[in-house]
Amino acid sequence: MTDRTSAIDILVSEVGPRDGLQSVATIMSTEAKKAWIAAEAAAGVREIEVGSFVPARLLPQLADTADIVAFAKTIPDLTVAVLVPNARGAAAAIAAGADKITLPLSVSETHSLANLRRTHEQVIDEAVAIGKLVREAPEGRRPHFEGSLSTAFGCTLEGAIPDAQIARLAAALMDAGCDEVGLSDTTGYADPAAVKRLIKLVRGVVGDPALTGIHLHNTRGLGLANALAALDAGLTTLDASLGGIGGCPFAPGASGNIVTEDLVFMLEAMGLRTGIDIDRLLEVRAIVTAALPQEEMFGFLPDAKLPLGFAPATLLEAA
Repeated sequence: MTDRTSAIDILVSEVGPRDGLQSVATIMSTEAKKAWIAAEAAAGVREIEVGSFVPARLLPQLADTADIVAFAKTIPDLTVAVLVPNARGAAAAIAAGADKITLPLSVSETHSLANLRRTHEQVIDEAVAIGKLVREAPEGRRPHFEGSLSTAFGCTLEGAIPDAQIARLAAALMDAGCDEVGLSDTTGYADPAAVKRLIKLVRGVVGDPALTGIHLHNTRGLGLANALAALDAGLTTLDASLGGIGGCPFAPGASGNIVTEDLVFMLEAMGLRTGIDIDRLLEVRAIVTAALPQEEMFGFLPDAKLPLGFAPATLLEAA
């Protein structure tokens, strides 16, 4: 097993068990989810978004999130992350023992109403309530609280979003009690120049330490290019989904997360340590494809395989 205590340069956060599964028709069994999460953690993945505390009638694929969090918490050194749509979901996440909670705030109010059925003001009110819940939780059970700026690069329902609106909402999330904000290319509209520009804009409002991660989609084939732009701009956490499954069910055409396998290969080939064993990561696909036989899996590395003589940065560091 990869040494999980070794230093890393980039944190690859696996979002497939949440963002991936919420977007596919098949409901993966609880046991298959546990096998997936355990196998990825054994490969060296240090943060996994394991589910979402949303009503089961809306996302039956994630109805077992509390059970999955309880299981994932038994895995040493794994950051167990979840998405929450409101304070009620946050309370459930805190009770379950999640290490990190993410509240999505769509900078497109049209998308916010479609996704969360809430206006910007209502979501900020939820953020204030969540911040209070986090502060009141017993020490040692206070999750890291992230506010995610969804549709930050544009919305399929509303188009481009003014910079001033993005900046205002980023500041409002931090004022509400978030520990950090994240950028999310929910609709796959981002390009490398836009990634760098928006990171500079938001960091100018919240400060560099409060923006370290980004969630990118590969909808138009720019996922890895955008990831590289984010690295160049100083971000250190990149979301990805095994096999590239996922999207947003409330944003038409928003398909395709970055493929975890391809992202890890790119980072390790560049000499950036992820702490992830690529061979073991590739083996996890068998678990997911067996549980989702009707769903399409993506990625170039699984077919092309590693180049002859390839030496990952993590192994070079160990040597």
